[in-house]
Amino acid sequence: MAETTPLDAAHKYMVEGGAGDAARLGFYATLADAPLWLLLESAPEGDAIVPKLAQAGDGEVVLAFDSEERLAAFAQGIAPQAAMPGRVLVQMLTGQGIGLALNIGVASSETLLPPEILDWLAEFLAEAPEAHLDARPEELAAPDGLPQELLRALDARLARAGGLADCAYLAAVRYADGRRGHLLAIVGAAPEAERAIAGAMAEAVRFGGEGMPELDVAFFAPDDPVAARLEKVALRFDLPELAAAEPPSPAAPGSDPDSPPILR
Repeated sequence: MAETTPLDAAHKYMVEGGAGDAARLGFYATLADAPLWLLLESAPEGDAIVPKLAQAGDGEVVLAFDSEERLAAFAQGIAPQAAMPGRVLVQMLTGQGIGLALNIGVASSETLLPPEILDWLAEFLAEAPEAHLDARPEELAAPDGLPQELLRALDARLARAGGLADCAYLAAVRYADGRRGHLLAIVGAAPEAERAIAGAMAEAVRFGGEGMPELDVAFFAPDDPVAARLEKVALRFDLPELAAAEPPSPAAPGSDPDSPPILR
């Protein structure tokens, strides 16, 4: 029996779950985080790649798959390819007028995404996170009434931040000015990772769709008194530790999210 991938599950929920915008946003969130294999015309030359194009309706699409096995099944054998996160592929295609054919002919999650959807998704992913919180919490309590979709999204993104921080706490909060809300406190984060973590948490809220509560993200040192207060009342997320680093190897095109491949 073929393995069910996260994209398969998200696609099935989108088409069968009847959950409307929330399910569609969930699918796009999964696509952005998924590793994808892009079918190429020829082997990459440095950072430059030539995707294989196919005709779909009135336009052209590139062909991508969420596993090497699925790409090989479509190509009926070994074929030139480039692996990259979904968000990198979306960024690479932005403004090109080219759509994305995902898992075509090899999985139940086969999907055609037109260029305008890719442009929208790229803009959505590029939105800057909110500025770091300046106010200090006056009162902290256990989180209350947050949607399960948001809790799952936060848990998934924090799990991918292994090695970048010690842990995270989610709590209901009241500030000195009387404002109330919810606080996601990241403890022991590497300073250079704070922006990336804040952006990932902001994505979790945005992908939740309309009606998601506002969520403040703040960073604290392990010895900050606020961290001790949070330990007593908040919902704790433990981030996984990173495995020992392997010797570096040459980077493949698309492996660095900050340096997408160049289309030729």
